[in-house]
Amino acid sequence: MAKKKKDKTQENIQVVEEALSRTEIFLEKNQKLILYVIGGILVLFGGYYGFQKFIKLPRVREAQERMFVAEKYWEKDSLTLALNGDGLNLGFLDIIDDYGRTPSGNLARYYAGAIYLKQGQFNESIRYLKRFRSKDPMVGPNALRMIGDAYLELGDNEEAVKHYLRAADRANNDLLTPDFLLRAGNTYEIMQNWTKALEVYTRIKKEYPGSFRANNIDKYIARMEAYIEHGFEQ
Repeated sequence: MAKKKKDKTQENIQVVEEALSRTEIFLEKNQKLILYVIGGILVLFGGYYGFQKFIKLPRVREAQERMFVAEKYWEKDSLTLALNGDGLNLGFLDIIDDYGRTPSGNLARYYAGAIYLKQGQFNESIRYLKRFRSKDPMVGPNALRMIGDAYLELGDNEEAVKHYLRAADRANNDLLTPDFLLRAGNTYEIMQNWTKALEVYTRIKKEYPGSFRANNIDKYIARMEAYIEHGFEQ
């Protein structure tokens, strides 16, 4: 029994030695190729690190600094100056053009979309807001809400209600969601879709009973129930 165990151990050792020998032969034959591969990886890593440190990060900081004045104009409600600049300082459109791939360039799209919405340029508002990306639970949903407002102004009620509902689901909080749902309900009323409006209003009552919008939601629900009962729905 001991002899069989010893033979098995020697066999395992021989297998390992053979594997190591094959590895050594492979390394010896492909030494140059391996060195090239390793060198290429190091070059790529070094290039990526250099890009991040010496190009990307400085541009991110530069964009933040150059957008400062535009944000001040926004806070003062000087929307045209905020959008287009003042001749000395960049506006949000300039930031988008020059630093579009930076976080500031992305945020500038939000500002631009909001300004165009206030100025009644609804297609431009939609264009910039659709290119804005954010995971923020307040800003991201609000951008969708503004897209809905722009579509509503353009008379595209289907797109408006779709974006209001998307905004409501994305926000998922007592502050924003009930407001977005109310906008969706109002839009369904414009479309004379009382059943859908009732569903949305009821959702506010059931899911967000402590919200401000829930305080008088019963009158909306009662109106929709009356319309449905009397067969006013299209």
